[in-house]
Amino acid sequence: MFKKTSTTSGYRDPEVLVGLDLGTSKVTVVVAERDGPSGEAQIIGMGQAPSHGIRKGLIVHLDQAVRSVRQAVGDAENMVGLELNEATVSFSGGDVQSIRSKGMISLGRSPRTVMQLDIARVIEAAQADVTVPSTKIILHTIPVEYSLDGNSGIDDPLGMTGIRLDIDLESVIVPMATVQNVFNCVEKAGISVTGFAIKPLASALGAMTLEESSAGAVTVDIGGGTCGVAVFSDGRPKLLSVIPVGGDHITNDVASVLKIPINKAEEIKKEVNLAPGDQDDQNDVLEFDHMGKNYSYSNAELTEIVQCRMEELFTNLVRSEIANAGVSMLPAGLIITGGAARSMGVDQYLSRILDIPVRVSAPLDANRMPPGRNGPEYTCAAGIIRYALEQERDPYRYIEQSMDMIIDHTRAQIKKKLPGMTEEHEGNGGPKPRKNFFENILDLLKELFY
Repeated sequence: MFKKTSTTSGYRDPEVLVGLDLGTSKVTVVVAERDGPSGEAQIIGMGQAPSHGIRKGLIVHLDQAVRSVRQAVGDAENMVGLELNEATVSFSGGDVQSIRSKGMISLGRSPRTVMQLDIARVIEAAQADVTVPSTKIILHTIPVEYSLDGNSGIDDPLGMTGIRLDIDLESVIVPMATVQNVFNCVEKAGISVTGFAIKPLASALGAMTLEESSAGAVTVDIGGGTCGVAVFSDGRPKLLSVIPVGGDHITNDVASVLKIPINKAEEIKKEVNLAPGDQDDQNDVLEFDHMGKNYSYSNAELTEIVQCRMEELFTNLVRSEIANAGVSMLPAGLIITGGAARSMGVDQYLSRILDIPVRVSAPLDANRMPPGRNGPEYTCAAGIIRYALEQERDPYRYIEQSMDMIIDHTRAQIKKKLPGMTEEHEGNGGPKPRKNFFENILDLLKELFY
């Protein structure tokens, strides 16, 4: 997550953080600098480039995707005047699962203080009930809630006293191939991957206020090829999922029904006003010429096309995901972000059909972001920085215990394809493997008792 300096000692500058958002429509790189050693981060620059080789959040042409990443990184480097070579990466993909499990451990016959080892043990106990196919990997392990001696609602039991510790754990599972393709793409572009953040989580952190996440809310990031859904309650994510439907599907609907080219459909769909309004406006006829042919359509016709796709997405797919989260009430309502959130009146329309409060959200850090690059479509990129900061402040909040396995497995695949590759070459080409969560706990115990 930090930018590595060019010194031979391997010193890392702790003041700079870099996030890379790999999207269907664009690749975005965000660079932030801390106000102080433990303070908030100030976004100092952003770069972007059109996405090529990415469809519905998945890499379908590696070389094209690599070029897009390089262009976005170069754009960011020109803005901030720094060489960037490490980043936390956000991505989506269509097959994302959130699985809830429970774990319990005994702290002894008499009450004692909860230690870090106990938290590691109870997390491991909860993970024992999660079956992960060999083709998939746990990307995030998120403690949703702890209970101590039957008292639930505990955010952090460290230092508290009891005799029994329980946990409600969420495991975010994604295909190993998806993660490896993202890893390979970013590394081939010259950027070392220091961590991953699934898109729905990064978008939620970038858009949702602390009050909203505590009260209960759902964030829907409508991207080009996918929608990221994040359901929060009591300040914790209850469900993270990706729906393989996005703004491109609306564009395709418009092009298909009106029989116009895709690029023109993308242009005119932005003129739609979904909010209930003056009926006379709906009867207006708009005309345009394209490649020598005249086209005409009414506002009402165009609006109906967009509304049909939006209604299907939210009343069927999004509502189903919310039901899967097991959250009965969402007092803070629905938060819409992403490129399609710019559609006029989308909040009023969705509030009417869903009967809940709806707001369109730009990034929470919009006032710190460059003008023109601080709209809803940049919420996920800004959220990567918030994710990296939260990981530092509380290492138990979002645990990436599988990062080493991703790197090792990917390098093993590369070695199979390039048998002449030596350890020396490998060391020059990629980041040093990081110890996982449980290895850090064991190191801590060794320091304490040996």
